[in-house]
Amino acid sequence: MEEQQAQDTGRAHWGFLAFFVGLAGYHVATLVFTAATADRFAEVDITDPPVLGPLLLLVFLPNVLLGLGPVVVSWRMGNGPNRDFGLVPTWRDVKVGLAAGGAALLAAWLVGALLLRFNPDQSSSLEQIEALSGGRTVWLAAAALFVLIGAPLTEEVLTRGALWQALAHYKIPRFAILALTALIFAFLHEESWRMIGLFAQGLAIGAARMITGRVAASVVAHAANNLLPAVYLYTG
Repeated sequence: MEEQQAQDTGRAHWGFLAFFVGLAGYHVATLVFTAATADRFAEVDITDPPVLGPLLLLVFLPNVLLGLGPVVVSWRMGNGPNRDFGLVPTWRDVKVGLAAGGAALLAAWLVGALLLRFNPDQSSSLEQIEALSGGRTVWLAAAALFVLIGAPLTEEVLTRGALWQALAHYKIPRFAILALTALIFAFLHEESWRMIGLFAQGLAIGAARMITGRVAASVVAHAANNLLPAVYLYTG
């Protein structure tokens, strides 16, 4: 029965629409946020940044829309996000997800260590977020919580949910789907120096989706992968 449910969440004729709606929402929100805050940040010295407080959470608004688009399309054209994507985790989802998340962390560490030997001067976006938050505030705690839970949910619904189902609908081989969704996952982060590591992480996280047939497993894997960055964001 569980395998049949996994197959039922594997395909959707509206998958590409859901994917592009989410992606469009992300880019539109990014453009609006950039236009609205351009003057404020034009002369910011990152070594002595202003404290932004609640404005910090707006940085994550485009990411929210990544997942909101597919959810809305699923409600309108499908059977709802839980049935279409398999979002409520089972015990098997948790076990497979934690194992895949551990593999993603290992991949990130190995690739990151190698890349830092060639280019050690790359700054982390997490460090910039922490600087703009003004220290360990409630806003920084909320940002860390979003990194741990929110981002895995939205990004997985988009890539391993909507996009995976769209490709499966056209009978693309599942290992090709795994590679393609991992590549899109890497591009979404818009950090060229981390592309190889993000692709490797995407393969590990996507493996949880491929094994179980459910997005919940990849969400757990993604959250496990983001645990250390979330802790680092808050503790510095």
